[in-house]
Amino acid sequence: MSGHSKWATTKHKKAVIDAKRGKLFAKLVKNIEVAARTGGADPDGNPTLYDAIQKARKNSVPLDNIERAVKRGSGAEAGGADWQTIMYEGYGPNGVAILIECLTDNRNRAAGDVRTAMTRGGGTMADPGSVAYLFSRKGVVIVPKAATTEDDVLDAVLDAGAEEVNDLGEAFEVVSEAGDLIAVRTALQSAGIDYDSAEASFLPSVTVPVDEDGARKVFKLIDGLDDSDDVQNVFANFDVSDEIMEALNE
Repeated sequence: MSGHSKWATTKHKKAVIDAKRGKLFAKLVKNIEVAARTGGADPDGNPTLYDAIQKARKNSVPLDNIERAVKRGSGAEAGGADWQTIMYEGYGPNGVAILIECLTDNRNRAAGDVRTAMTRGGGTMADPGSVAYLFSRKGVVIVPKAATTEDDVLDAVLDAGAEEVNDLGEAFEVVSEAGDLIAVRTALQSAGIDYDSAEASFLPSVTVPVDEDGARKVFKLIDGLDDSDDVQNVFANFDVSDEIMEALNE
């Protein structure tokens, strides 16, 4: 799991840079729009929307942008797109398995962007189902360390269905079955513990260790995929040691 966990930390740092470029804002707003369209405009009755708004606010998306996205998604305001979720599968450098989750209103554009990024990054596309079985859909809550201790987190979430709590360095990662995500998030709230995000994710059941050169290539490929406006999330099953992560972050 360490590869995923360290990557999550790296993604968090990268998110700050993305926010300045506006790309992260656009993806977070898209999440809100889809959640409102699927489950209605009331966050109290729509947990997915609640969590999408929470993540957007934690990443400093302006309130006006959030409110407009809810209105577009729920149909209260015109302009909402017909977003579709598409999963692509592939392999990166060193045989690393990659799942690419797209949220798009243009399937052809999304497919073209993904294929181009994979080719440029030294990856190859794979047939549907050939990679997905290596991942499990899980609930993941990210809790900043400044807000709490690991013992407090464990005490709050164990009875709510949490399977493990991982130390990411700057935050804790609480993993559960996807169906227990809301219960885990609610348990943290009840305990007065702040969290940055709560969402369904794909975690690898088998990991591939990579050296420093391999890690650089994999990160470059993931960055290339993330640059596409249609790509919402990238999941990969590489495992990177703490020493290599430190070398990459220098």
